[in-house]
Amino acid sequence: MLILGIESSCDETSAAIVEDGKRLLSNVVNSQVDIHAEYGGVVPEVAARSHIEVINPVIRQAMHEAHVTWDDIDAIAVAHAPGLIGSLLVGVLAARTLAELHNKPLYPVHHVEGHIYANFITEQIDHSQQSRSVVSAEDNKGEVQPEELAPRSEALSSDEHNRKGDAPALPSKQPVFPMLALAVSGLHSQLVLFEDHGKYHLLGETLDDAVGEAFDKVARMLGLPYPGGPAISTAALNGDSRKYAFPKAKLKSPYDFSFSGLKTAVLRALQREIGEDHTFPSHELPARLNDAMRQDFAASFQYTAVKTLVDATVKAVNEFQPASVVIAGGVAANQELRRQLSERLPIGIEYAPISLCTDNGAMIAALGYYHAQVVPPTPVDEVSVYPSLSMRQTLWNI
Repeated sequence: MLILGIESSCDETSAAIVEDGKRLLSNVVNSQVDIHAEYGGVVPEVAARSHIEVINPVIRQAMHEAHVTWDDIDAIAVAHAPGLIGSLLVGVLAARTLAELHNKPLYPVHHVEGHIYANFITEQIDHSQQSRSVVSAEDNKGEVQPEELAPRSEALSSDEHNRKGDAPALPSKQPVFPMLALAVSGLHSQLVLFEDHGKYHLLGETLDDAVGEAFDKVARMLGLPYPGGPAISTAALNGDSRKYAFPKAKLKSPYDFSFSGLKTAVLRALQREIGEDHTFPSHELPARLNDAMRQDFAASFQYTAVKTLVDATVKAVNEFQPASVVIAGGVAANQELRRQLSERLPIGIEYAPISLCTDNGAMIAALGYYHAQVVPPTPVDEVSVYPSLSMRQTLWNI
């Protein structure tokens, strides 16, 4: 079963073709990182406009690289929650239009749950030996071609990785239930225990800032570029992670997270380090820091933030004894997180490639396949967007 997945919840426009929930045929991601870097964060109106400009060519490029036509597509899956309302609307309206136009069943899915299902992609088609029909020039006549994508954004595809000889290293096997998932990104930090597809318990979540958001805010204090996660990870490589001792939040539930206190602790430590009090403006800090200070603060913050996530994950593994553990979301690309988990988990863990940790259509298509096995498609005119929908509200109607 071939699923077209469409993702536009924040600042990446992506489309992908996935077969049977595990085999990656294509994954095209049009990133807006360079656009929003000018502002130090995502500007919702700018993000929505960029999605509008590239959504159609991204979808066409994904189908072209997968060597499929609309006759081959069995269903469409689209991220309809959570995210920026304008961004979500672009993807959902595109999916609705295409489903109606080509008479395809439509499955709206949860963005964060989609991140978790990136771990179910374990195979990738070798396009050099693929027997599927190739999209002809006549098929694409009058359409915007892939190379016509907006030049200010970078389109990354599975085919491009293959041509460079660096196809993503996928997990060797799919996760086994019961499965514990740590989902961590710019807007979400949560632990979820899955009994089966669509049957899960949200053990805990962030009570304030998500960990990715904390990375962005601390990076800004240190004068590091957006996005903060990669910038802090790079700076931390040459820093002392034990130079500054930052506190972990003490919460009633051992599986909930809080990062606002850690962020404030970093701010106060920075102010003390340069000899100023708590009234010193955070936006003036970078000018007073040298490289060694930035690196030590980055390493110390990252160590504590990651340890907070790992402590909760290890505790959940010991209590619930899952058969497998996965991490998901943009912060899942963090190498310190992977290092600490690999060292401390009592069971082995495989990681999705970096390209499937950040927002992408492949994770949406993979999740859409499993939806299609157990729930009916949603009527096209009933598919809407839900910017703040929690996974607590998305248990499948099985």
